[in-house]
Amino acid sequence: MQTVLNSLKGGVVPRIGLPYITVGRKHEIAALLHDVDIIAEGGAACRFIVGRYGSGKSFLLQTMRNYMMDRGFIVADADLSPERRLHGTHGQGLATYRELIGNLSTKTKPEGGALTLILDRWISNAQTAAAEETGLPPGDPALAAAVDRRILAVTRSLGELVHGFEFARLVSAYYHAYLEGDDDTKARVTRWFRGEYTQKREAREELGVNLVVTDDDWYDYLKLFAEFFRLAGYQGLVVMIDELVNLFKIPNAITRQYNYEKLLAMYNDTLQGKARHLGILLGATPQAVEDQRRGVFSYEALRSRLAEGKFSRPGARDLLAPIIRLEPLTPEEMLVLCEKLAGMHAGLYGYQRRLTTEELAAFIKLEFSRIGADQNITPREVIRDFIELLDLLYQNPALTLEELMASGDFQFAKSEAVSDQAGGDFAEFTV
Repeated sequence: MQTVLNSLKGGVVPRIGLPYITVGRKHEIAALLHDVDIIAEGGAACRFIVGRYGSGKSFLLQTMRNYMMDRGFIVADADLSPERRLHGTHGQGLATYRELIGNLSTKTKPEGGALTLILDRWISNAQTAAAEETGLPPGDPALAAAVDRRILAVTRSLGELVHGFEFARLVSAYYHAYLEGDDDTKARVTRWFRGEYTQKREAREELGVNLVVTDDDWYDYLKLFAEFFRLAGYQGLVVMIDELVNLFKIPNAITRQYNYEKLLAMYNDTLQGKARHLGILLGATPQAVEDQRRGVFSYEALRSRLAEGKFSRPGARDLLAPIIRLEPLTPEEMLVLCEKLAGMHAGLYGYQRRLTTEELAAFIKLEFSRIGADQNITPREVIRDFIELLDLLYQNPALTLEELMASGDFQFAKSEAVSDQAGGDFAEFTV
């Protein structure tokens, strides 16, 4: 709980403990879970989660990350930055790939770094399945041959895809190194999968393959991994890329266009059946998507595919469309969130919660009233203010919530710069 509260107070989404504080977003979650069934059945999906800073984009992505792992998917996540893009001439695309592969997570290893675990589990499962099928004891040459046939079936399937032949050779090399206890070869193959080979000559000398992952083709290897993970017994691969705003911030127009071309290729692949067992979730701000000079919509091929239809409107959005726009949390949902946080804080520091529901409602009303008619408030702002209040009340038992809010000493978190309106009418909010 300490990690969760510290992360929230710092304006960061924690990677653990999200079920304790999940509020609202049930319709968005249901829509995204609909994609899960499509991916598991051999399809693919690509969605954009769009909302203002602090509105809950990253929270929703992390929540879905937990849902996906619980359902047997492997999840890879990364935040874009000036050093990590979808395409680059100085390794920025490759840096994104490395971050994704480094963050591969499963239900049993949710913190990331699960690549070797996945490979070892695949081989172990193949051995177990072959033993159950043949009834042969360990060490029997016939059992080893049965395992080899299972491994070969997987590598043959991969060989049919782009770059699949070399990928299959590496998978096979890892399998034989596993059997022989050759940790050096296993480490080299893992290093190649992580995109850490930069010279073809080095890869050829150490592994016998004439390819390395590059800025241009890293996405092709994600498609290969998705197929391999399915063959290894998982449901598929879900890739989560947040902070798409960093593409909007690229100063060079040509570089931005190359990145949007890569984004278009990813989107088209998922809808045209060129990718299987692959889900892609992308987090972005409204401006990063809708700005027709620098945003995603500046690339006409993407704008024509992603633009909202004529009938969607606030309060009645099409959640099955490529873009899911996050609506503001209601005051009632904010109240439930504060009650959960108050309970967590009391449990963490071992005191009896003394804030009443009426006091929490008064805090929520004050939060919404301080921003005037624009009502541009986000869950991040409310959470930061509320946790600070809880800390102050805990450290100063003689103070009351009413005194703190009325004293003028307490400084509310500054409202974050926005271009859209949160909407809603809070004047009549009661508990």
